[in-house]
Amino acid sequence: MQALEHMTGDETVLPPGAASSVGSLPHLDRAEAVDFVLQRTPVLPAAPTLPRLEPLEMMIPQAAWGITGVQVAAAGTISIPDVDVVDPAAPLGDPGLEDAPFGTWRLFLDRVAGRTTPVKLQLTGPLTLGLTLIQAGLTPQRAFEVAAAAVRQRARHLLDRADRVAPAVPLLVVFDEPGLVGGLRPELELCPDGVIDLLSGALASVQDRALSGVHCCAATDWRVVLQAGPDLLSLPVGAGVTPYAASLGGFLDRGGWVAWGAVATNEPLGEQPSRSWRQLSSQWCELVQNGCDPVLLRRQALVTPACGLALHDVAQAEHVFDVAEFVAGKIHDQVMGIRLSVGA
Repeated sequence: MQALEHMTGDETVLPPGAASSVGSLPHLDRAEAVDFVLQRTPVLPAAPTLPRLEPLEMMIPQAAWGITGVQVAAAGTISIPDVDVVDPAAPLGDPGLEDAPFGTWRLFLDRVAGRTTPVKLQLTGPLTLGLTLIQAGLTPQRAFEVAAAAVRQRARHLLDRADRVAPAVPLLVVFDEPGLVGGLRPELELCPDGVIDLLSGALASVQDRALSGVHCCAATDWRVVLQAGPDLLSLPVGAGVTPYAASLGGFLDRGGWVAWGAVATNEPLGEQPSRSWRQLSSQWCELVQNGCDPVLLRRQALVTPACGLALHDVAQAEHVFDVAEFVAGKIHDQVMGIRLSVGA
């Protein structure tokens, strides 16, 4: 399987059917965790985080680190003693990613320094961070302004470090938005255009330097996510995407990719990986019946666990990766069959 294909112009195509992962792992040793993703997902490894080892690598403390006026405790909790100090125009601290929340990121980038094939990086999105800042005492307007600025700056810091350490590595940067679960509910304090603006601003911060994506771990308003303009959509199988088949079909037609969370992380998997493949195939059948192109669904597909694995043990994580590898192989075989049938 080719790890990266370059098409006309600046268009970069990811490896069809490649297995990757989503953020956190249960490991308590950084070197073991990085070895794990490099060995188990060699075509598209994802930078892991290890919140069991370092609570500051959890999504929220990692995202809030360096925001002026926001205190991040060693246990990962955040607080805002004086809301007037929090300024969206203030520069974000630790631009070199030298502090504790970024230890595993640093090691991962060091380990992929000699690669010329792609890797996946993932960080907390602005909507999710903004909702946390509201809970900590900021007004919705100030919270989302601060979150938007912080996420854009941190994404650039991450790309800056990647460019220094691993300059030949193509990058896929995915913004994780669990705050989108449930769609545009009233407590978001944002209209659809506001959500689109938040997401599109984060995506634009990596434009021309990386492919960009959005991950949400359950059902949401996928049309709004797609309108923000990602290169890749990351979602679990069964996350309510069928009603948005028309939007997804247009996204695929424009060259968009989908990372299918085909391996459940919230239920027993059993011994046979074929169940995950059947569920993905069933999802694709529903989408084809609603207008999506069956060839593009396969050609522009990646495979991941449905979500992060910090709450599992290492043996369970190994099994999840086994299943992802099995499903990835099935997709790759189908894509190769399509290419042969059309003489590609």
